Amino acid sequence: MASIVLRLSERGLIKPPSYAKETQYEVITGSIAYGVSSDMSDCDIVGFCIPSKEVVFPHLGGEIQGFGTQIKRFDQYQQHHISDKEADREYDITVYNIVKFFQLCMDNNPNMVDCLFVDQRCILHSTKIGNMVRDARKDFLHKGSWYKFKGYSFSQLHKMKTKNPEGKRVKIIEQFGFDTKFALHVIRLLDEVEQILLFGDLDLTRSREHLKAIRRGEVPYEEIEKYFYVKEKELEKLYHSSSLPYKPDEPRLKTLLINCLEEFYGSLDKCIKISGTNESLLKDLKTLVSKYE
Repeated sequence: MASIVLRLSERGLIKPPSYAKETQYEVITGSIAYGVSSDMSDCDIVGFCIPSKEVVFPHLGGEIQGFGTQIKRFDQYQQHHISDKEADREYDITVYNIVKFFQLCMDNNPNMVDCLFVDQRCILHSTKIGNMVRDARKDFLHKGSWYKFKGYSFSQLHKMKTKNPEGKRVKIIEQFGFDTKFALHVIRLLDEVEQILLFGDLDLTRSREHLKAIRRGEVPYEEIEKYFYVKEKELEKLYHSSSLPYKPDEPRLKTLLINCLEEFYGSLDKCIKISGTNESLLKDLKTLVSKYE
């Protein structure tokens, strides 16, 4: 499929920065990606782009970090409730600077992890660079995911009985006595991090039938709350036994990021000093010389 961001930009429905129009990776997230909604009218779109060199490497524009006027850096473009009457859909769109996208993924932010692991049907647009990141998605996972996902899940648990609902959530609480959409995310997040810790992989639709039942109000509030605290103890044990690394492999992910940037910009020799290059070259030379000794 073609880029939704580019299509909406060309039609004048959104006005992102020029480089945000050219996404490298663009996916549908949210309830559609989790397999709990058949309603394609509301779509959450998330992607990343690569801005100009001067945005990624401010010193190329003459900026000295912390001194004088600082360049306004592009982190992300975000716009909600974009009505596309032609397609009879409403979009919420977020496009990240690739550097911020990598940082959030490396931190195992649940929303960003979801972007990496959406089903193929939810990938709207992916360039060679997008494919490079997607293919390396498992390299971003580490045990730190447990604390991130647990925190997000606990936050959703707290919101289940929110006292000040807005919009569609008012009717949900009136009907079921608590917010079933928040309840769905409590369970979803715990299920996702369990998969990550067990398999180092993630299927966003694995628990879709259970999640659909929760959304329909078929699972009582008390059962959701009990599930959270029982599962929390189980996953704490799994955290310690998991074969995942405790921290992200930052050098590996930095190399991937540099490779993506070089694919886009060309050589970065004049932009950054890539550590390890000389050591690698010296090692190769020693290997070559040893063949003739």
